[in-house]
Amino acid sequence: MLGEYPITGRGASTIAADIERAVGAGALKPGAALPPLRELARELDVNPNTVASAYRLLRDRGVIETAGRRGSRVRARPAVAPREAIRIEVPSGTRDLSTGNPDLALLPPLAASLADAAAHHALAPGLYGSTVIDPELAELARAALDADGVPDGPIGLTSGSLDAIERVLAAHLRPGDAVAVEDPGWGSVIDLVPAMGLRAVPVAVDDEGPVTAEVERALAADIRALIVTDRGQNPTGAALSAARAAELRGLLAAHPHVLVIDDDHLHHLVDLPLHTLSGATEHWALVRSVAKAYGPDLRLAVYTCDPVTVARVRGRHRLGAGWVSHLLQRTVVHLWQTQAVDPVRTARSYAMRREALLRALAERGVSAHGRCGLNAWVPVSDETGAVAGLLQHGWAVAPGARFRLRSGPGIRVTVSPLDLADIDPLADSVATVLRSTGPGHFG
Repeated sequence: MLGEYPITGRGASTIAADIERAVGAGALKPGAALPPLRELARELDVNPNTVASAYRLLRDRGVIETAGRRGSRVRARPAVAPREAIRIEVPSGTRDLSTGNPDLALLPPLAASLADAAAHHALAPGLYGSTVIDPELAELARAALDADGVPDGPIGLTSGSLDAIERVLAAHLRPGDAVAVEDPGWGSVIDLVPAMGLRAVPVAVDDEGPVTAEVERALAADIRALIVTDRGQNPTGAALSAARAAELRGLLAAHPHVLVIDDDHLHHLVDLPLHTLSGATEHWALVRSVAKAYGPDLRLAVYTCDPVTVARVRGRHRLGAGWVSHLLQRTVVHLWQTQAVDPVRTARSYAMRREALLRALAERGVSAHGRCGLNAWVPVSDETGAVAGLLQHGWAVAPGARFRLRSGPGIRVTVSPLDLADIDPLADSVATVLRSTGPGHFG
């Protein structure tokens, strides 16, 4: 019995499933302590080893965490309750700057590209046994990677960046392994790691990417993988600088066993050069999604890796999903060939709004961050008060809790819905709210 919730089950899988259902339904809250093994075994009249197996299953699924003699408890962010649940209700008439979506006006029309894909399908339909990757797509993707100095490697496809990151991690790591993640960082990655039964090791970031001393600390803690956002980091807008990349590559050279994943999800949307950690260790991967530049519903990401990693990921993919739809691949080929998105114009549009907001906030004494990308990060001392206060002023922003492990509180402001005329009213509102709730610190 846990509080008012009666845990049930006779086997390890049924006990684990009952606890997982309770966590997903909210009957067991984040942080709730689970009964000691022997106590629960007596209540259920089962062997303590059965309960131990159930708890191990839950730990590997990212639902609970164990701390030796201090027992087991529901994770603060259990895998069955993702960070997307940490959201606010946006009242009617409120400007929603919380979503992280791109500007719809900058997304290309898809009709011609979809028609072209359909025409190709009519001539050469994708069938079982067909080539997994469209040769033109692979050629275009590799050429773009070569232009950015990404190490040579085979091309693979997945259904989005997160799909690629999960598959690459699964190719090398096992439950219990430690993974260094940016903090603050992409909430989906922070959720994914424990959901795979891995341990997240938070690494602080600044405007130039992961802080070198923090990565050094994580390496000393025997991490097995490091995930880095190269440009337009979500939520802070950080971008890996040449100097920071050189420092981190120097550290990684002494740890060749560490898997390094570069996430370049804003390719075609940023105006800063690419600096990667790819190739600094034996096993690495760089992932590029088309979602932000061409539309979130285009679920396609290109990745390149060392030969061992790409062989493992491709092999496992063939046994599951099989391949990414050739209709989708041909749609992306047409978008790329016709230059449906002007990267310079698009990056400039986002940069103009983001930089205008940062200047306006600075003029009002508010510290904010965002070197590139769709978002600005504003450190605050009272996250709940800042979000609630801005709602009263007619602005909805994302609470920083979606993106944090141990870093200080903040709010994420997506600039995509903003016009230049919105900048001063928004900055006035932020400054007014922070005068009452207090500013915060980055990192």
